[in-house]
Amino acid sequence: MQQTLVTGGAGFIGSHLVGALLEKGKSVRVLDNFATGHRYNLASVASNLDIIEGDLRDTGVCLRACQGVDTVFHLGALGSVPRSIDDPLTSNAVNVVGTLNILMAARDAGVKRVVFSSSSSVYGDTPTLPKHEAMRLSPRSPYAVTKLACEEYCRAFYLTYRLETVALRYFNVFGPRQDPNSAYAAAIPRFLRAISEGHRPIIFGDGQQSRDFTYVTNVVEANILAAQSQTAPGHVMNVACGQQLTIEQVVLGIASLLGLPCEPEYRPVRAGDVQHSRADITLAQSLIGYNPIVLFDEGLKRTVDAFVSAKRLEV
Repeated sequence: MQQTLVTGGAGFIGSHLVGALLEKGKSVRVLDNFATGHRYNLASVASNLDIIEGDLRDTGVCLRACQGVDTVFHLGALGSVPRSIDDPLTSNAVNVVGTLNILMAARDAGVKRVVFSSSSSVYGDTPTLPKHEAMRLSPRSPYAVTKLACEEYCRAFYLTYRLETVALRYFNVFGPRQDPNSAYAAAIPRFLRAISEGHRPIIFGDGQQSRDFTYVTNVVEANILAAQSQTAPGHVMNVACGQQLTIEQVVLGIASLLGLPCEPEYRPVRAGDVQHSRADITLAQSLIGYNPIVLFDEGLKRTVDAFVSAKRLEV
């Protein structure tokens, strides 16, 4: 049986994808250096996996990981806009050089398709809403630039080497297993931890900035559809819910689900942050048959329930 490779498979999104692929009877290999991913994310399925511990910046490791593989889901990356602002060189090396290494390895190993995880950050702070794939891009952070560069590498490998590539632009993914303890933690796990511990959640800006928060199950489904679709190769498409919520709404929603009081602390807007974001998902709907399975309210409830359950286990 040919294997499926998930780079970054020990991470938040990657581990959910790994679980879904195993449920579908796939033979799964994971490549991860465990710098931001966690072994415990794979603990329940590790015996069913071929795990390679290695770095995307190592060409030999990438080639070994791609041997005998039919499809690569390339999620491995250094995430976070603030992290990329603090250290753009490392973000570029892992994200851009690492992706180029995977694309070359996939080409040389005879991989059929690479599904690349991109980001809505490539749109920047352009005022047009909803964001659609044909609009002008204006990345504002080194992280966003790396994702755009990787999209272009995917397109070049499709046009030049006929390696089937598909790029998915995720919009603010959230869900269980998203690490709340990192210095670069995403908004929802950061808010969850603060409110549950009786601290004031920190909002950068006035709280009226908006996002198209996308529950992780939707992203997993989009990856699987993109790997199967005959019309997907060579395309870039948005993966989101097409909903728009303010950061303040999200914070108050978390507090309500936890049944705890909440008074946010407002701080200045961070460099690289965008004001508003909402996705047009019609291209993904038409090309791969994507539709969100879990909308925001249900996704937030599942996330809070998982967080509370994990907290109980820690006690």
